[in-house]
Amino acid sequence: MRIALTGSSGKLGTVVARELRAAGHDVIGLDIAGERGPGFVRVDLTDYGQVIDALTGVDDRDATGVDALVHLGAIPAPGIASDVATFHNNMASTFNVFWAAVRLGIRRIVYASSETVQGLPFDVPPPYIPVDEDYPARPESVYSLVKHLEEQLAIELVRWHPEVSITALRFSNVMVPEDYAEFPFDADATARKWNLWGYIDARDGAQAVQKALENAPAGFDRFIIAAADTVMTRSNAELVAEVFPDVAVRGELGEHDTLLSIAKARRLLGFDPQHSWRDVLG
Repeated sequence: MRIALTGSSGKLGTVVARELRAAGHDVIGLDIAGERGPGFVRVDLTDYGQVIDALTGVDDRDATGVDALVHLGAIPAPGIASDVATFHNNMASTFNVFWAAVRLGIRRIVYASSETVQGLPFDVPPPYIPVDEDYPARPESVYSLVKHLEEQLAIELVRWHPEVSITALRFSNVMVPEDYAEFPFDADATARKWNLWGYIDARDGAQAVQKALENAPAGFDRFIIAAADTVMTRSNAELVAEVFPDVAVRGELGEHDTLLSIAKARRLLGFDPQHSWRDVLG
């Protein structure tokens, strides 16, 4: 496929671009910053004119459009910019990208939602553990609120356009192998309780994108995307008993299995994470 990838210069985007190209796809990176060269276009996603122009072709000699859109471009976390700046940038960018894609007849969209819509940083405990996609969104920051609103936008767009597929990937905290020098986080069980001790290797994040591009049907759906394990060597039973003693446990916790359930992504997308910090540190 010819794939437009927003946020192609970001931590996850660079890995997604590399892995999609390795799989044989033609990837056109769209970002506000990045190295000039083939396969990259500098675009301000908050400017609808730039977005729709870039999606129709790099220039008038290359106006073949794209087959699919992967939207990762955003201020990537709370606390990086002011709340107002985060809302204006991320909400406008996603609306522009989705709206342009639908107008241009792009029928396959995969984008970065966020684990934060599950209720992070869990100052109010989750309703049960492991968490999954079944309970209503619980945004606790403006960043997370935008992610929730983006999902609602996608729901309405596919209602208007039933032939369109939009897949929201609720990525956990993205890590690359260089980050694993800081692992594990055993000294203080509360230090990483904010996302139930979860993470996602960027290479597996790229796998989730590719699986969604290949397997997601028309309509909208949302999936938690996390590594198969936690960031801890301490057992899940010990962690939950210490930090969330009053939260209901649904099913088996496993010794170190992710507490951000990826069962739905495994079942419906074929997602199967292959990378763990344990493989790097031994």
